[in-house]
Amino acid sequence: MTCEVVSVTAGSVLVVARHTTFQMVANPTEEQARALARHEGAARFAFNQGLRLHLDARNTVQNADDNDVKGASQVRVPWTGFDLINAFNAWKKTEDAGRRFVVDRSGAAELEVTGLAWRSEVSAQVFEEAVVDLGNALKAWTDSRRGKRAGRVVGHPRFKKKNHERGSFRMRNKTSKTKTGERDTIRLGENGPRSVTLPGIGAIKVHDDTRRLRRMLTNGRARILFATVSRRGGRWRISLNVEARDLHPAARHQPRDDADRSGWVGVDRGLHAPVVAALADSTPTLRIAEAPKALRTAQPVTRRLQKAVSRKTKGSANRRDAVRRLARHHERVRARRHHFLHQVSNLLVKTHDRLVIEDLNIQGMLANHRLAAAISDAAWGQLARQITYKQSWRGGQILTADRWFRSSKTCSGCGNVNQTLTLADRVFACESCGHAIDRDLNAAINLATWGERNSSQVLDPEARGQVTNAHRLDGSGPRTCVSETSRDDVGTLTATTA
Repeated sequence: MTCEVVSVTAGSVLVVARHTTFQMVANPTEEQARALARHEGAARFAFNQGLRLHLDARNTVQNADDNDVKGASQVRVPWTGFDLINAFNAWKKTEDAGRRFVVDRSGAAELEVTGLAWRSEVSAQVFEEAVVDLGNALKAWTDSRRGKRAGRVVGHPRFKKKNHERGSFRMRNKTSKTKTGERDTIRLGENGPRSVTLPGIGAIKVHDDTRRLRRMLTNGRARILFATVSRRGGRWRISLNVEARDLHPAARHQPRDDADRSGWVGVDRGLHAPVVAALADSTPTLRIAEAPKALRTAQPVTRRLQKAVSRKTKGSANRRDAVRRLARHHERVRARRHHFLHQVSNLLVKTHDRLVIEDLNIQGMLANHRLAAAISDAAWGQLARQITYKQSWRGGQILTADRWFRSSKTCSGCGNVNQTLTLADRVFACESCGHAIDRDLNAAINLATWGERNSSQVLDPEARGQVTNAHRLDGSGPRTCVSETSRDDVGTLTATTA
């Protein structure tokens, strides 16, 4: 089967408005699998060696005595990704990186500096991207110590250990010159319609169809920035980060007048009913009655596989196989959960142009050990993240209600607050007006009403005002970006728009 090779040179995409990722499951040959493993190990080696060079330089400066102040001042500690790249490139050609003794016919031995002898077997981009990640980790650590970074305290970067089940590396998409002209180093369709070509590795077969992405590249509607190759659950995955144009006008919501404050839909996330959406006039628009509960459903299999791992001898091949089966099982659980979340988020953003969600304190809720497993399995933070970026793609609007807004305890009829409402109460009964309604529907109505009252807080996308860096979505865990700020950094109200 023949297929046209798709390669788009840099600068050929005229209008770029969004970033998206195409993830494909790779089906490499044995030789390609070994090459992927070499690149993964090279990324880990570069990260660890960059960290070692950084620590050695810091120790030299800190342990220098008064007589060696001049020598210590000449030692430069690499902190940024650029400095770490230069330090690693200088080290990989030195005697410390590799040497050998050459004996001639007369028996005389001579020392020959080889440097990092195997560096030509992998792409140089792998080394560079790994130490850039180290530079970002060091910056996150220093910003956390100085109070410039919101969220939990970020620890110092640690050395990575070898893991046969998890690992990744990243490659940039560059433009190379050939006899026939310029082409990208990351290409699609070179060995059939379901193939991805990576520099230094070649064309790798993938399980997923690449026709949609190839069409976007051919029409100049997208450009590949970089590829991240990861190993998880016994499978290799290729994630292509793409810079693409806006969606087709038919797939985007029609713009509303600024004076129009109607049409807001409140979205309540819960455990009993995963998602309940309603308008301010008490009209329900969507109700997801039951979630797959992937973690709880798979608990018997998880328990059996975990016992199988514990019975195996550490370091044995049988234990490694048991760990691989357990990792593959966890990956299936994760896939089921994310599939459900994508279905729900797509349904919401395709049918509603104005949404209101809550800023839930998920990390605080996880302190309740009776509900921690169920809350983690519900993945509320992941659902909010998907709704936010998909709504922006379609030109819709989304508001995030104040964390302290009592959507569940407030009566949607009269506004009275029921302080005695507990988690066991599935029906909200107002003590003031006698209004009785499902508690999840009541919360969704209150969120929609809150959106109509605070719709003026929606930011003009051309104003570029009020927003400082990027706001973290609700969810537990440390910050993932160096410049990421929390909602509390700029106020309790966060409004975003396309």
